[in-house]
Amino acid sequence: MPVPPDQFIKSCLPPVVDAKTRLLVLGSLPGDRSLAASRYYAHPRNQFWQLIGAATGRDLAALDYPDRLVALLDRGVGLWDVIASAERAGSADAAIRDAHVNDLPALARSLPLLAAIAFNGGTAARTGERAMAGVLPAVERVALPSSSPLHAIGLDRKLPAWRTLDRFLV
Repeated sequence: MPVPPDQFIKSCLPPVVDAKTRLLVLGSLPGDRSLAASRYYAHPRNQFWQLIGAATGRDLAALDYPDRLVALLDRGVGLWDVIASAERAGSADAAIRDAHVNDLPALARSLPLLAAIAFNGGTAARTGERAMAGVLPAVERVALPSSSPLHAIGLDRKLPAWRTLDRFLV
C-alpha cells in the first residue's frame, strides 16, 4: 500500500513565551514522540530537561510537563522551534526536507525583555541564524550542543555550554 504524501509532513508546536521571556530556546522541529504527545522534548532519552534544569537550578525533569513550562516561564525562558513545518520521515534532523521556517523575527520583536536566543543543536543554529540575520543585533545568539539522543556526546560534555544560559535568567 502506498504511503500517503502528507504522512511525513511534520509541524512545530506553539511557542511557549510570555512578556517576561529573556531567553528563547529554539529547537529545530519536534521529533515524533514530542509531536504525538504535544509536548516539547518528550522523548525519554532527550536530555533537554536535564540540561535546561542545570541552567535554571531546578530539577525540571522531576516535574510534570505543565509545571516544567511554568518553571521555565518563571525564570524568563521561552521555547519554540525554528522550523514551522517540513517533510521528514522519522525524527532525525538530517531527514528534514522542504522546511518552512517560523517567523522568528516577529516573535523575537514581540518579546520586550529578550536578551538572548539559544539554538538547541546545529540545524536549529544554522537555520535560525539565517532567519535572524540582521534582526535585533543586540540580542545575543548562543549555539548549544543538541539535547537529542542522536547527538552522541555525553551529558557531561553538553552541560558546560548549557549552564552558561543562567546569565540570561531572572
